[in-house]
Amino acid sequence: MAAQKGAKPPRIVAELGRPETPEETAARKAQNSRNHRANQTMRNLIYSLIATLVLVLLLVIVVVRPNPDILEPVDYQTVAAQAQEASEVPLVAPVLPPEFTSNSAQLTTAADDVSTWYIGLLTPSNEFIGFSQGINANATWVSQELDQNRITGTEVVDGVTWNVYDYREAEEPGNLAYAMVATFDDASEINADGSAYVLFGTADTNEFRTVASSVVAEITEGAQP
Repeated sequence: MAAQKGAKPPRIVAELGRPETPEETAARKAQNSRNHRANQTMRNLIYSLIATLVLVLLLVIVVVRPNPDILEPVDYQTVAAQAQEASEVPLVAPVLPPEFTSNSAQLTTAADDVSTWYIGLLTPSNEFIGFSQGINANATWVSQELDQNRITGTEVVDGVTWNVYDYREAEEPGNLAYAMVATFDDASEINADGSAYVLFGTADTNEFRTVASSVVAEITEGAQP
């Protein structure tokens, strides 16, 4: 039978040295189609993975990025002066070296009528020290501030004895790695005006001593007639 004019001759299969049969041609085209679909599926999977990674990255940027308000310095001296109107007891606002900064300061009142004056400090070594003055405080308030940690020692700073809570070697101590509580009136943790003074955080001992010394200076000055 003569080949039709213009018809494409059968494909020569090099491995066989002859034209491929119609069945072989159909099988080859079917395999090529399967390979194409497989490649297309793999490309779609890769595109989907890239899109997912981009979406996760955007969520991390939007959700996890630091809140600039938290990092803004706070003038705790000014906040203390403003909050003083709501407190009959002098609020301690220690005068510290300029290398110390604050990012939080507030006066709050709890349900048990213990007002707490709080200052969050960032030290020169970029560590944290929190200062809490409990007004009308008691031993329970002190224990709650320190998550019921036990005293590990004492230290005298500028004539005032401080109970020390050193948990730096504990597993995940958080912001209570180290703490100091000023003691007054025969080792009572309550000052004569009804205030208790607590320092806690992650800073080194010398930075704690610097803050403790400034707190003592403020307390002593406030106690003078």
